[in-house]
Amino acid sequence: MPTLVHEFAWPDRVVIGTIGVPGARTFYLQVRTGKQIVSIALEKQQSAELAEKIDDILDQLGTIEGNPFSVPAGTPVELVDNDQLETVEEQFRTGAMSLGWDPATAQIVIEAYPIIEIDADAGEIPDVDDAEFPEMLLVRMPVGTARAFAKRTREIVGAGRPACPLCGYPVDPEGHVCTLPEA
Repeated sequence: MPTLVHEFAWPDRVVIGTIGVPGARTFYLQVRTGKQIVSIALEKQQSAELAEKIDDILDQLGTIEGNPFSVPAGTPVELVDNDQLETVEEQFRTGAMSLGWDPATAQIVIEAYPIIEIDADAGEIPDVDDAEFPEMLLVRMPVGTARAFAKRTREIVGAGRPACPLCGYPVDPEGHVCTLPEA
């Protein structure tokens, strides 16, 4: 059966957002072009890694002599998006993701695939290229949009529970018990 591809070549909006309270948030990658909207769930760590890797790619491109792709060093003010997620209907929960650069269109490319069941008896974990996925998300975003996406994502990830100054673990709203070894 062919893979259903949710493709967004020049999205009107692409953001990471959350639903829920810190400590119980669900993270979503939401993409919209016109009336077509897709929301996929992902882990907080996947969101953080995605933002970090996008910035790494853009920073590397910015060091190319003459910067032929006009990669902005910071987030263009006109592309900042602090709005809430639009109506969320989860398409799938993200398992594997890939990130790349398309020099022909000067766009960051994100591919996201759903979590798939692995046959424990087979003894091997299939490679993303070899696995059969029922659907996938393919997003291409220009460099300015990618910078804004990464900035917003870092802010969303950082807006969670504060870290305990003693142990570094998250402090829950109902309290936190931190035990230090006695000296």
